[in-house]
Amino acid sequence: MTRIPRVLSIAGTDPTGGAGAQADLKAIAAAGGFGMNVITALVAQNTQGVREIHTPPQAFLHAQLDAVFDDVQVDSVKIGMLGDVATTRTVSDYLAAHPVPVVVVDPVMVATSGDRLLTEDAEEALRQLIRDHADVVTPNIPELAVLTGQPVPDTFDAAIDAGRAYAAEAGVQVLVKGGHLEGGHASNALVAPNGAVHTVEVARVDTRNTHGTGCSLSSALATRMVVDSAPVAVTWASQWLHEAIAHADELNVGRGHGPVHHFHRLYRLAGGV
Repeated sequence: MTRIPRVLSIAGTDPTGGAGAQADLKAIAAAGGFGMNVITALVAQNTQGVREIHTPPQAFLHAQLDAVFDDVQVDSVKIGMLGDVATTRTVSDYLAAHPVPVVVVDPVMVATSGDRLLTEDAEEALRQLIRDHADVVTPNIPELAVLTGQPVPDTFDAAIDAGRAYAAEAGVQVLVKGGHLEGGHASNALVAPNGAVHTVEVARVDTRNTHGTGCSLSSALATRMVVDSAPVAVTWASQWLHEAIAHADELNVGRGHGPVHHFHRLYRLAGGV
């Protein structure tokens, strides 16, 4: 029997369902996994922006993690929004005591709307978590600049160079994402610590509905890495997300930057219901 990956998302919420923990569950399911959530922050947001953030006590975060790990064998962890130093350290310490085979970190720092989702004093704690635990880190272009402490790359080649430097420094595979760059493509490149690069060519889709793309891609990747090598998983997740963006306008959700269509393939199999 083929085992279904059991994937834990550690992330903040999105009540409108397009990003954060809600998007993670959809992406994990679409990639063939069984998704679970541990919530780091309750975020009052929608397709137009973030309104308010509530961070539960660290004891409750720890209790959530215990509830999962005491009962379920976790095959993979995707880490999204951490928010602050205390939450970052709680998650890092917990993974040190409860290692899992695959850890993918999406370093959520600033929302697409421009709202900050990670305090500046937590940036070094996040870098340490990545060094200690991550198999792959999936920053967007601005986040890659923050992680490296260098200017924001303005070309895909420059972004790959920055990813190569950070991969060697942190000892982690870096998924360089071209979505924030200008031009006709939004390709991704997996850069290994030894400098090897695996590129997946992806055409840019003309749509404003890209809410939650980072959350969704990293969650799909965390799922596929349980059953595939990292390059194969990156190819699968990149192509799946491209289709999810291409079909995003069908959803008609929200007045701002709407969500991607996580279940576009399922809808087609169901006859477009």
